[in-house]
Amino acid sequence: MNTRVLTDDRPRAGTSAYRRIVVAMVAVAVATFAQLWSVQPVLPEMAVDLEESAARVSLTVSAATGALAGFALVWSGLGDRFGRVRVIAVSLAVATLVGCVAPWAGDLWVLVVLRAVQGAALGGVPAAAVAYLTDVLHPADAARAVGIYIAGNPLGGMGGRLVAGWAASAGGWQWGVAAGTAVGVVAWIVFVCALPRGTRSGRTRPPDGGRPRGRWRAALAVPGMVALYAQALLLMGAFMTVYNLLGFRLTGEPFGLSQAVASSLFIAYTAGMAGSAWSGRAGDRWGPHRVLAVSVVAMGGAVAVLAVPSLPVMAAGLVVFTFVFFCAHATASAWAARRAGAGRAQASSLYTLAYYMGASLLGWAGGIFYDRWGWGAALVFAGVLCATALVAGVGLRSKVEALPDVEPSLTGSGGVAGKGGIERSPKVV
Repeated sequence: MNTRVLTDDRPRAGTSAYRRIVVAMVAVAVATFAQLWSVQPVLPEMAVDLEESAARVSLTVSAATGALAGFALVWSGLGDRFGRVRVIAVSLAVATLVGCVAPWAGDLWVLVVLRAVQGAALGGVPAAAVAYLTDVLHPADAARAVGIYIAGNPLGGMGGRLVAGWAASAGGWQWGVAAGTAVGVVAWIVFVCALPRGTRSGRTRPPDGGRPRGRWRAALAVPGMVALYAQALLLMGAFMTVYNLLGFRLTGEPFGLSQAVASSLFIAYTAGMAGSAWSGRAGDRWGPHRVLAVSVVAMGGAVAVLAVPSLPVMAAGLVVFTFVFFCAHATASAWAARRAGAGRAQASSLYTLAYYMGASLLGWAGGIFYDRWGWGAALVFAGVLCATALVAGVGLRSKVEALPDVEPSLTGSGGVAGKGGIERSPKVV
C-alpha cells in the first residue's frame, strides 16, 4: 500500500504564533471562569441579605452552569458553521454585558435568570476552545496547549473568586459580582489583542464532508467515551459540592472567619493550575488511565481530610483536592477530544455538557445535604460521587486499548494517509 506524508505547517511550540494563541486562549479561560464563579464566594452574604437558604442561593451558580451545559451543544454547531473564534468572541461579549446588569438585581429569582442567560452565553467558550486549539496547532503540540488552556480555568476561577470575595467584604455581594465582571472585561481585551490575525477563522472542513451525523456518532460510539463523560459529570459534582459550601463552612462555626479571609482560601486554585499543566506530562509518562484513576482516588482521600475541624488541615486538604481534580479533568477532557477523531468538537461539547450538568445538578444537591445534615453529610455525598466515578472508569483502559490503530484527523493533515484517505496515527491509550 502506497502512503504519503502530508505536510503540516500549523504553529509549533516555541514559535511566536503558538505563544500568542496560547496567551489568547488562557485569557479566554480567565474571562469565562472569572465571571462564571464570581458569585460563589459571596453566597453566604447573599443568603443573609436575601434571607434565603444555602441551597437556594446556590441556584445562582447552578443556573449559570446548567445553562452553559445546555447551550454548549448549540454553540458547537455554530462554531462549525461560522468559525470558533467568532463564537468565542461573541459569547464573551454577551456574557460580559449581562454581567454588568447582574449586580443591580434586587431579587434572588431575577438574579438566577440573569445568571442563566450569562451561563448560556459563556457556553460558547468551552464548546469551541479545545476544538479550536486542536484545529489550528500542530498535532504534536496541541495536547500541551490544551493543558495550558485548562490551567487558565482555575486561574480565572481563582481570580474571579478572590476579587469578588474581597470586593464583597468592602461593599456587599453586588460589588463582588461586579468585580468578577471587571476581570472578565480585562481578559477579553487581552484575547482580542493577542490572537494572531491569520488564525482567527478557526474553521476547518471535517473529513466526513461536513456531515454532522457521523461526527456525533464518533463522539458517542467510540468505546470508552461514555465513561469519560461520566468522569466529567461525577467529579465536577463532587468539586462543586465542596466549593459551593466552602464559604458557609469557613464563616460559620467553628472557624467564624470574615468574608475576606474566607475568600482568601480560594487561592488553593493555584494548585489547580499546576495540576492541569502537570497532567499532560504525567499522561505521556504513565498513561492517561493511570493518571485519571490515581487522581480520583486522591480526590476521595482529600474529601475525608476536609472533615477535620482544623483550619491548617482543611487548607492542606483543599489544595490536594483542587490539584488532583484538575489533573483528572485535564486528562479526561483531552483524552475524550483525542479519541473521538472526526467528532472531537462534538466530544468536547458532550464532555462540557456532562461537566456542567455535574456542577449544576449535583452541586445543587450537595447544598440540600448541607442544609439538612451539615458539612459532614455534604462531604459524604462528594465522596460517593468520587467512588462512583472510579467504578465508572474501571473498564476504560481495556475499552480504549481495544480500538484499532486508526484515528481520523479533523484537519486532514499532519499524519500518514492510509486506505480511503484516512490518516493513521499512533494509538494513544
